Amino acid sequence: MGQTIAEKIISEHSGKSVLAGELTIVTVDGVMASDTTAPLAIKAFEDMGGERVWDPSKVTFVIDHASPAPNEKIANLHKIMREFAYEKGIRLYDVGEGICHQLMIEKGHVKPGNLILGADSHTCTYGALGAFSTGVGSTDLAGVMLTGKTWMKVPESIKIELTGNIKHGVSAKDLILFLVGKLGIAGANYKSIEFCGEGIAPLSLDSRMTIANMAIEMGAKAGLVSTYGLKLDYSFEHLEPDHDASYEKVFQFDVSQLEPQVSIPHSPDDVRNISEVEGVPVQQAFLGSCTNGRLEDLQEAAKFLKGKTIHPRVRMLIAPASKEVYLKALRDGTVETLTLAGASFLTSGCGPCVGTHLGVPGNEENIISSSNRNFRGRMGNRHSNIYLASPAVVAYSALQGKIADPRYAMEVEPECI
Repeated sequence: MGQTIAEKIISEHSGKSVLAGELTIVTVDGVMASDTTAPLAIKAFEDMGGERVWDPSKVTFVIDHASPAPNEKIANLHKIMREFAYEKGIRLYDVGEGICHQLMIEKGHVKPGNLILGADSHTCTYGALGAFSTGVGSTDLAGVMLTGKTWMKVPESIKIELTGNIKHGVSAKDLILFLVGKLGIAGANYKSIEFCGEGIAPLSLDSRMTIANMAIEMGAKAGLVSTYGLKLDYSFEHLEPDHDASYEKVFQFDVSQLEPQVSIPHSPDDVRNISEVEGVPVQQAFLGSCTNGRLEDLQEAAKFLKGKTIHPRVRMLIAPASKEVYLKALRDGTVETLTLAGASFLTSGCGPCVGTHLGVPGNEENIISSSNRNFRGRMGNRHSNIYLASPAVVAYSALQGKIADPRYAMEVEPECI
């Protein structure tokens, strides 16, 4: 019987051919933990009697979720990470270097065909490279830090084929919000989703990361974006499923007529066409997170805000996905454009998205955000409302003071794009 991409990668790391439903032991190519999970993993590692990490070159710690530390308690957790990393000789990215998932790809710690585990649910982001990557708990991660192996039940796979080309003004974020709306937040529980089709082929690595990142919002264990058409600065093997591979479900969507999508409070799968929510006033616009804080996202926002001023009743916060993203945006003028429009840049990290600090909204305020979750209280206040959308929608809404369709700007102000 043929294999899906997930079955092929897991087989390669099991040393034997496996199919969905089988239990197997896999060797991993790398592990990652952030300041939300690494301190617990370190404690579990020590409770297991761990002294040496199995391969220090394959372990990455990132201080990004509450970075810089907003209080004494978190500062001491960061201290635990730094001391452990120094003692064991493992890689540590400290305050301001960037968000863990961005850094794992940007710094070359993930390659196509790899099997990577991370103690964070959005570890599935590396599927943008055709890597099987998934989130695990801190205790599981501690076991992998000791042995370099873990057990795994091979997931069934769902194929999502996107036909047609998206229109100008519609982005990868709109594609994935549309799909989350169709499948629901539990529509792919413990499945591996394969995204393929002509709607995927033209997308950049940044855009593919946006799609893979939100596979977890459908409950998926992994989200593998076809590497067909993917351009990287190194050669790699394009992996295809076998023609007779078995899928639990197959979906086909024509995205040629898709309009910008918005996820309304309080669930990522409550998705509407933007025409249904236009006019909702917003008090805060957030551009950033591991979903949409990359260079092309900042550049997209700058197209709409160049020479303009953000609405006086809106504050716009931007957290670049990494320091490298920030520097590139600084060099090409994007940072200046957005700053002159009234946006404020924050330290690269996850703070506003997870509600730890740096952007907690007030009661009854509406936020238009490029991040991945809008559950009640996600940004630190249960009494606020989070709307998820693309960087273009975030920027144009910040300009208008209300949720607004960026395609309107393209029609009446073509010079802005």
